[in-house]
Amino acid sequence: MNVNVSTSGLTRTVTVSYTASSVNSFGAVLGQTYWPISSGSNGSSPQASSSAAPNINFYLLLDNSPSMDLPATSAGMTAMINATKNAPSSGANAGGCAFACHESNPAADNLGNPNGEDNYALAQNLGVVTRIENMASATQALMTTAASTEASNNATYRAAIYTFNGSGLNTIQLLTSNLTNAQTAVANINVLEVCSNNYLTCSNNNNDTDTNFETAMAQINTIMPAPGTGGASSTPQEVLFIVSDGVDDEISSTCSQKADGNRCQQPFNTTWCTTVKNRGILIAVLYTEYLPLPASGTGSNSWYNSYVAPYQSQIGPNLQNCASSGLFFSVTTDGDITAAMQALFQQAVTTARLTQ
Repeated sequence: MNVNVSTSGLTRTVTVSYTASSVNSFGAVLGQTYWPISSGSNGSSPQASSSAAPNINFYLLLDNSPSMDLPATSAGMTAMINATKNAPSSGANAGGCAFACHESNPAADNLGNPNGEDNYALAQNLGVVTRIENMASATQALMTTAASTEASNNATYRAAIYTFNGSGLNTIQLLTSNLTNAQTAVANINVLEVCSNNYLTCSNNNNDTDTNFETAMAQINTIMPAPGTGGASSTPQEVLFIVSDGVDDEISSTCSQKADGNRCQQPFNTTWCTTVKNRGILIAVLYTEYLPLPASGTGSNSWYNSYVAPYQSQIGPNLQNCASSGLFFSVTTDGDITAAMQALFQQAVTTARLTQ
């Protein structure tokens, strides 16, 4: 008997061949004492094949711009609006503000909060959990899931974690196979702190252009190496995992949705998504839905109504176009970000296995 084992990419094939003789009970009649037998009734050798799980590098690109600091629940949004609706009419909170903006100089905006704190501190004082806090805890839980999944799949997973805002990439964790260390590093994720309305720092009036997706994508594209099959004799597969509300806010002279001056607010430009996917890298996208604000009354926002509402319906489809086939999930206010990230991760692992 001969057993031959061959490996091609992630597929291992075992072929068994043999020859033997069987005693013929009717040898005198058939004129043959032994009957030869061999592998396969037609002489072919039986085979069995199985597909191994690929080794994968995961690059997490997490939006930490101010718009991600919305309360994670409807009750939290109501609590923030009610706590700020009596702010001075000339203040940034006039009429009520749901955003838990993080400011180092809140006095400049005449917020009218009880102790002069910014809305970020106000949310903490009210016990309001924000979307970015849930994203951080969901990412920590994801590292636990990744560790258990790689063990059960007998594969190796590595993770790199970045946040992005108006300045591009911010490194939380460089690529590592120590997923426990990656989980610990996630505790450093926080929303971008600005000086005050329109000011990134107290000497830099950037007109609140605090989300630059294209710059972040260009930077991470240079970080991610060319993917392999993920097999033992190849380099790992690569998966880019994006979590965002999908709205650009940047300075640009070419823009489909101008705000004021050269300020551009529009759905993400997916050109870089195409570039990354054309390299053979999978993109998984979790859309934390940018929800419509009321057109008038408590909680309404004139800026939103003028500059975001016109393209509200395009945000989700644009992000879905950024994602690889089958790797798009969305979660809304009151939704479970942890469950959504887990489901997207498992789908990404499955897709990576099937694409090779």
